[in-house]
Amino acid sequence: MLTWFSMILRAALIMTGFIVAGHLSRNAFTRLIVHDEARRGLWTLLDGIAYVGIIGLGVICALGTAGFDIVPLVAGLGLTGFALGFALKDALSNAVAGVMILLHRPFAAGDTIAVAGFEGRVAGTDLRYTTLEADGKRHLVPNATVLNSPVTVTQAASE
Repeated sequence: MLTWFSMILRAALIMTGFIVAGHLSRNAFTRLIVHDEARRGLWTLLDGIAYVGIIGLGVICALGTAGFDIVPLVAGLGLTGFALGFALKDALSNAVAGVMILLHRPFAAGDTIAVAGFEGRVAGTDLRYTTLEADGKRHLVPNATVLNSPVTVTQAASE
């Protein structure tokens, strides 16, 4: 009985440590968001990924410490991640390209660019599309296309 209680107590302490680490990570990203407003979307995305990853790792470590066999859980998570990655490869490709565009900032909102046969003023870039506006139309160009195609910036936004 004492051994079971000590395992549960250790698991609770480990989970508490991971929760504290998750909140510290959130605070760090909040400071990044305040100091780098231009990349707010990127930092918000990375904040969510880091927090969920830390808490998920905490749950797995706590379950292992409490005496549960986590090998099938970890194997199942790995297979699920592989299947989802394969099924969502185009969406993930656009998301990674969106992160690269937000990190490197080859153009900014308000710039006029030409890419993949489309030309217009950049209205914004999110994780999936770069939105161009021209002649009363909006063109949603996938970020993977923007990243892998030549981009011509014809007019920079005035700052």
